[in-house]
Amino acid sequence: MKIVVCLKHVPDTEAKIKIGPDGKSPDLAGVKMIISPYDEYALEEALLLKDKDAGTEVVVLSGGDEGVAASLRQALAVGADRAIRVDAPSLAGADALARARALAEALREVGADLIFTGKTGVGDDEGQVGPMLGELLDLPHVGAAFALSVEGRRFVAHRGIEGAVEVVEGNLPAVIAWDKGDHPPRYASLKGIMAAKKKPLDVRASSAAAAPAVARESLELPPPRPAGRILPGDAAESARELARLLREEAKVI
Repeated sequence: MKIVVCLKHVPDTEAKIKIGPDGKSPDLAGVKMIISPYDEYALEEALLLKDKDAGTEVVVLSGGDEGVAASLRQALAVGADRAIRVDAPSLAGADALARARALAEALREVGADLIFTGKTGVGDDEGQVGPMLGELLDLPHVGAAFALSVEGRRFVAHRGIEGAVEVVEGNLPAVIAWDKGDHPPRYASLKGIMAAKKKPLDVRASSAAAAPAVARESLELPPPRPAGRILPGDAAESARELARLLREEAKVI
């Protein structure tokens, strides 16, 4: 079985992001980049399936400039067999459909029994690429899955919905977008890091570039939180003043 895990190279979730000079994109100079956390869960699930079946191949796929190679090498270090980078620097600022088209083009060439993504890429938080891949490749798609079992050419996926768990069954090949599950992503060992240097990282050109369907006009950081307030007086006075502020200023009661 071949599993292709689509990874997104994103800013560290703890990094402080600034707006670039153009006012439309983030300034990522000096910002640490990582694998999108939900994609790490997708990779872990692929590696667990490989652990159960030594004949399973795990391929990691990402699109972008040379910087993306760092995340791909990290994925190789934790156990992926090989990596593919779609050489398309314009994808850094592209919309979800442009990214999905570039990935779908590569996936058609590579072929896969299962295609894994995270349910959303940290940063844009669109949650669109997984479903778009399913549509572009004409494959079954399950979003926000937290568990998966495969028997032969059939799969059973579990996904959380409001107040319940939805069970989805279907045939392979399929696209699964992963939520956080019961299996935290593994760390790379020193042996894995050394082995990753020798594993193949294929670079492929993309012909799927097209005018974006969505154009970003401006980008703004959220307004800073107002300073906290201390209410003087005894408990009764503070409670009355707090109730007044919640009613007249915050307007929540």
